[in-house]
Amino acid sequence: MQKSLDAKLAAIHADPSGCKEFILADAKDADMAFGVGSPGLSPERHDGELRFRTLGEYREQIRQIARSQLVDIMLMSASTNDVVTIQERLFDNSPVTPAARANDTTDIHILRGGRVHEPASRPFRTAALDHIQCGHLDCSPAERLLGADLGLYSLTFNNDVDLDRQSLEQFKLFREEAERKGFRYFLEVFDPNIAGAVAPDKVGQYINDAVTRTLAGVAQAGRPLFLKIVYHGPKAMEELVAYDPHLVVGILGGSAGTTRDAFQLLYDAKKYGARVALFGRKINNSECQLAFVEFLRLIADGQLEPEEGVKAYHSVLQKLSIPPRRPLAEDILETAGSMSYGGGTTTVSVPTKPATVTAAAAKTASALMANGAPDFARMTPVERLAYHRQRLDKKFG
Repeated sequence: MQKSLDAKLAAIHADPSGCKEFILADAKDADMAFGVGSPGLSPERHDGELRFRTLGEYREQIRQIARSQLVDIMLMSASTNDVVTIQERLFDNSPVTPAARANDTTDIHILRGGRVHEPASRPFRTAALDHIQCGHLDCSPAERLLGADLGLYSLTFNNDVDLDRQSLEQFKLFREEAERKGFRYFLEVFDPNIAGAVAPDKVGQYINDAVTRTLAGVAQAGRPLFLKIVYHGPKAMEELVAYDPHLVVGILGGSAGTTRDAFQLLYDAKKYGARVALFGRKINNSECQLAFVEFLRLIADGQLEPEEGVKAYHSVLQKLSIPPRRPLAEDILETAGSMSYGGGTTTVSVPTKPATVTAAAAKTASALMANGAPDFARMTPVERLAYHRQRLDKKFG
């Protein structure tokens, strides 16, 4: 079966300015960063007790989301990829592409009581490409098709000549090995993890220059399929997209935040040129991951706007009798969250305009095209919200 990632990338490159395709990834590689806490808090925990989900529960979420086919990529650790991709064959006959984190720089080693993530990032690789591709060292050519042929490689620049040179040298070694072994990758570039490394108002420009400068010496065969970077606003995004339309730009999700944070980030990044979004903690910390991902998909495909999505998501939670972590009045606010694995979070709330869905509006949500499909272009935001509430109530009810 053709993977949706490959079909969408082909469409984007065929028409970079006009293509509406959007690639969505679930980043379930947190065990390469947070240790025991990676799977997130268990919804079954008792009051006053802190219980994390198990690794088995974490992998079951991976299976469920992969089977839903709502995402194009499932990013995992090499160990989880070995279990679900190579041993279980989860992605056979699936449009979802499995991927694994191919390196783990020191700034994502987030251990309880640890400080390894605080100094300037150093390059490091736990995973072996052979393990990702076939589950053991020295894969034969045929065995390289057993596992994932796609990985995430991460760089963190800190405006330090020695450290950044070391990171670039290790990236070069990875690219050469990947090309020889037929391994594709996408490139994650974090913001500096050292305060003051770059002036705050220059970080977006710094990252744009770091990315384009790094890839200028890389021929097509060694270039990433797409980027994963922090969204620094419309100006920085449009600048990078315009510089090279075939450099497909994706954004990372950052810390969990409100539901509105996730939906708005996806909406804004797409509006200004991003064609990929990879959400990890935002999905993993949601009350109902399948419903949350479904709404991300609807927003990515232009069928819902962020405020509509938050309200409809809360409607689904109510239908499923799942208590929301925040009341709707709070969850619909935008906040400023941390984009690094180990960074703190500053919160600034921005109120949104109130809106309601009336019975009359729900009745008008039946605008249909000739083939019977809903014509979202003819619907008002309130009508779209009513339509999706009704559809998702049926699906999850």
